[in-house]
Amino acid sequence: MSRIRQDEVRQSGLVEGIGDDAALYGTKSDYLEVVCTDTMVEGVHFLKELSSPKEIGYKGLAVNVSDVAAMGGVPKYYLVAIAVPKTWSEQELAELYAGMDELAEPLRIDLIGGDTVSTSDKLVLTVTVVGEVKKGKQRLRKDARPGDAVFVTGTIGDSAAGLQALLGNLHPDRDAASFLINRHKRPVPQVKAGQIMSSADRVSLNDISDGLASELNEISESSCVKIVIDKTRLPMSDSMKSLNHEDAEKWMLFGGEDFELTGTVSRAVFTDLQKRCLAEGILLTEIGRVEEGPAGVFFTEDGKQTKLEKSGYNHFK
Repeated sequence: MSRIRQDEVRQSGLVEGIGDDAALYGTKSDYLEVVCTDTMVEGVHFLKELSSPKEIGYKGLAVNVSDVAAMGGVPKYYLVAIAVPKTWSEQELAELYAGMDELAEPLRIDLIGGDTVSTSDKLVLTVTVVGEVKKGKQRLRKDARPGDAVFVTGTIGDSAAGLQALLGNLHPDRDAASFLINRHKRPVPQVKAGQIMSSADRVSLNDISDGLASELNEISESSCVKIVIDKTRLPMSDSMKSLNHEDAEKWMLFGGEDFELTGTVSRAVFTDLQKRCLAEGILLTEIGRVEEGPAGVFFTEDGKQTKLEKSGYNHFK
């Protein structure tokens, strides 16, 4: 425990962190707490031979921080529950926690507790993140409206392509391989973009964990609207373009784990949000529109619409 304890307290609201039966922290009356949990299982969500303990720890925290960002929130604290087999050394566990702190430190997130148990099989890592969002500024999937612009931050499909490169199924040049693999192993949660989105009166928002098609279907279903996206507008990185691969479209729509943000907002507001994102170095691209109609997501190409089902990759099958 002493090896993972932070040297400093990052959040002023923290009353008591690691060292007692439970953590204590203060809350603000005009804010809502945002709480999320994700579990990563060795052999399902990561392979030890392809990722270092630091990379695994970093991503374990990043996926949760991304969920908080998708609510328009700011991450404050995190807890870690881990089931450890004998195949993992104490040094490897220390590196796993160091990977989490590599992300937590610049975001000023405090590790406030957790649990460690042994297991006879694979490592299981569960991370819980606690954040906050100002009341009335929470970003929800159910807030899309007909006439909205559909948007996405950053570029998409990079993580799926990076995974294929890691598995030896794809052979990009050195620079492209480095970029794509890094996008898979070390995604950057879009906390700042989420904050910009929380400044608007109404934005529906979701983070891209299971793929663009899946996330937009969740917004469509929650809001009871039809979403139409334009193939020609999907943002692709230079590294993806260099591949000129027949599966690029599939990776962009269904690959997942880009942990960018996608959502909808009034067209009257979109241009302002786009400018504010650009000022922070964040690419914000309009990729489609929201229409009245039964829930569903459709992909337009050459004037034809194809329905996109709610699906994503099972990474290791």
